[in-house]
Amino acid sequence: MPINILIADDHMLLRKGIRNVLELESDLAVIDEAADGEEAVNKALELKPDIMLLDINMPRLTGLEVTKRIKVENPNIKVIVLTMHDDENYVIEVIKSGASGYLLKDVEPSMLIKAIHTVFEGESFIYPTLAKKLFGEINRREERKHAVNMHERRKEERLTYREIEVLELICQGMSNQEIAQKLYLSEKTVKNHLTNIFRKINVTDRTQAVLYALKNKIVILD
Repeated sequence: MPINILIADDHMLLRKGIRNVLELESDLAVIDEAADGEEAVNKALELKPDIMLLDINMPRLTGLEVTKRIKVENPNIKVIVLTMHDDENYVIEVIKSGASGYLLKDVEPSMLIKAIHTVFEGESFIYPTLAKKLFGEINRREERKHAVNMHERRKEERLTYREIEVLELICQGMSNQEIAQKLYLSEKTVKNHLTNIFRKINVTDRTQAVLYALKNKIVILD
């Protein structure tokens, strides 16, 4: 059985060029073409191709919108995006939308055919020069996330034992007066602790402080 392919691109010459390349392969069959996003969705759901070769920039619906709709309606249809965009952030958005492949339009015919076979077998395929950029961007995102987490952790570590104690009592719903009585402090001292806590965890009121403390597990209520 051949691999059934639907080509979706608003440029007729490009569609015909891709079709001519693919029809040279005995195990590939182009079953139809679509010239805009809405037509691409309708034909994909009707014809149920194994693979859809999809342009990103199309009228009526973008390639991202087409991919999301198809993957909801029929996740068995595998999408390979063909585009001129070589930005790694674009690749990430395309993959998040459910596409299995990402190729630039100037790809060699042999690589396009390889991508189709790879995706048909259940694997992902990203244009080689983009793959390196993609992993670099993912690593940068993880580093930024780690830096933010470390920053948050350092902020928590700067809280003194007494400040954490006050924060716990705030989370229990105690007023300043009740906290003062509980810890044998003056209300002024409690207010000073609150001011320091708010500054250190970068919040402006008690509600935000409680949410921050619970979310980041500084305080765990029974």
